[in-house]
Amino acid sequence: MSSELAGVPDEFQRLWTPYRMAYIQQGQQPEPHACPFCVAPTLADADGLVVHRGRTAFVIMNLFPYNTGHVMICPYRHVATYDLATTEETAEIALLTQQAMRTITAVSGNHGFNIGMNQGQVAGAGIADHLHQHIVPRWATDANFFPIIAKTKALPRLIEEVRAELQEGWLS
Repeated sequence: MSSELAGVPDEFQRLWTPYRMAYIQQGQQPEPHACPFCVAPTLADADGLVVHRGRTAFVIMNLFPYNTGHVMICPYRHVATYDLATTEETAEIALLTQQAMRTITAVSGNHGFNIGMNQGQVAGAGIADHLHQHIVPRWATDANFFPIIAKTKALPRLIEEVRAELQEGWLS
């Protein structure tokens, strides 16, 4: 009987993450009026997790990062795919990507990056209707067994702490 097993110690560790419940219950795709990439730049930088603001695009922390310092570059305009972005937007996304890479390396001393865009929900875009490019810093020693065995990422620093540090150290 499963009721007899309740409370019995086992070999598994538990990492309680109740803040993810809203994400799980609401699903990945927000209502069109509640796009986080449209809402974030209307807030104060700390509240919207904005690191840097450009003319047509901005840099924002990833609320569900793969690694500490994981940022995204987003156009302000609500556009779904790269081919729909203007020449000005794509140029600034490229420039902000270079600046973010320089800043992250100067601030955190990482050894490399994963950079990419998932275009459309079937391609894995968490927010499919608003274009965004991921910039994930990597370190030679950042891989461990957590993601493979426990589907868990261990992040050694708080997101707001990292956001403030990147914003303060931003290299144009």
